Amino acid sequence: DELNKLRVLEPEVAAQTAQLREECRAFVDKTAEFQKIVGSLIELVDQLAKAAESEKMKAIGARNLLKSIAKQREAQEQQLQALIAEKKMQLERYRIEYETLCKIEADQNEFIDQFIFQK
Repeated sequence: DELNKLRVLEPEVAAQTAQLREECRAFVDKTAEFQKIVGSLIELVDQLAKAAESEKMKAIGARNLLKSIAKQREAQEQQLQALIAEKKMQLERYRIEYETLCKIEADQNEFIDQFIFQK
């Protein structure tokens, strides 16, 4: 050839082969870089999924805690309502007993007054 080299292939075919080899290397390098980027993206998405799952569990726990607190307050309110009803009944009994005792006192005072006037 023009460079005084012995060639098996024609110089044009050899140049095309070399160019194809370089393009293949560039393609393989780009593919490897793409795989690295995709791998890091997948890792990042996995981390975000784990973080989202963790936050979801925290939210579920908080919601359950809120429900249990609401149930506790409802139960406490019912207990207090029952206690109020019981105290109202007790107050009514005491009021009736007081009125009865006042009548008895008035009767006894009247009896004492009549007894004193008889003497």
